[in-house]
Amino acid sequence: MSMSQFSSGDVIADRRADYARMLAEGRDFAAAAELMEQALELAPGWAAGWFRLGEYREKAELETAEDAYRRALELEPEDVFGATLKLAVIGASDAPDQPPSRYVESLFDEYAERFDTALVEKLDYSVPGKLAALVLPHAPFVLTVDLGCGTGLFGAEIKEHTARLEGFDLSANMLAKAGEKGLYDHLGQSDLSLSAEESGLFGPDLPLHRADLVSAADVLMYLGSLETVFPLVADLLAPHGLFAFSVEDAAEEEGFVLRDSLRYAHSEAHIRLLLAHYRLELLEIERTTIRMDAGKPVKGILFLSRKTA
Repeated sequence: MSMSQFSSGDVIADRRADYARMLAEGRDFAAAAELMEQALELAPGWAAGWFRLGEYREKAELETAEDAYRRALELEPEDVFGATLKLAVIGASDAPDQPPSRYVESLFDEYAERFDTALVEKLDYSVPGKLAALVLPHAPFVLTVDLGCGTGLFGAEIKEHTARLEGFDLSANMLAKAGEKGLYDHLGQSDLSLSAEESGLFGPDLPLHRADLVSAADVLMYLGSLETVFPLVADLLAPHGLFAFSVEDAAEEEGFVLRDSLRYAHSEAHIRLLLAHYRLELLEIERTTIRMDAGKPVKGILFLSRKTA
């Protein structure tokens, strides 16, 4: 939650919320929740405050977290804070097939400025290099489409091996950071949860079946159901084009699951079914640690596939 969002417009309410934050940093979540309740008495229409109250109540293991999250969602129906995901994580509702697009967009807009440092240096993020190692034996490429390109970490790995490089992301701030690196021949905003016509991936200068490589490095865990993504990839790929991507490993779970991290994990079996359905031949698979999270390794799976027709 950004600081710009976390303001009620009431100075006293903001001050109490700030004290609540300090208590939460000291792990006194019950006291933090009590102070947030006082702040919300002064600013009852403050969606961000209700969401923060839900987080404090959740961490204090209070059953009333659900009420706070539902109030936040009522006040902010586009769900920029991800209240629907939180409700699913605490068992108050079923997990949605996909996260709210506004939540994902806001998350990465806020993250963009510190993305490279936080992810690579602090969380030991390694997917771009590992995914590049899978695809480079098949290089060079005529046209690469980098889905969820972020700040351009995979773009930097593939740039010298493709004649044209296009990057798409939901976050305008991520695209701006990628643009500063001068890697991409085209950058565009795209929502992978939408149809081909609405996705932003196609247009007069962006034809169907133009790519001989499509990549999605650390993207699909923010999408849940991949029933919109795979058709988009099929529409992007030229005959015999490659699709290289990563997922968080759902291990023994079936299909896909929402984790406490608010990211989705997918099973190998589920991905294999999707590949077969969309006529993508699996060429290579690699299990690996893709990043650290709260000091623990996050297990993932890298896939390299090829369009068969």
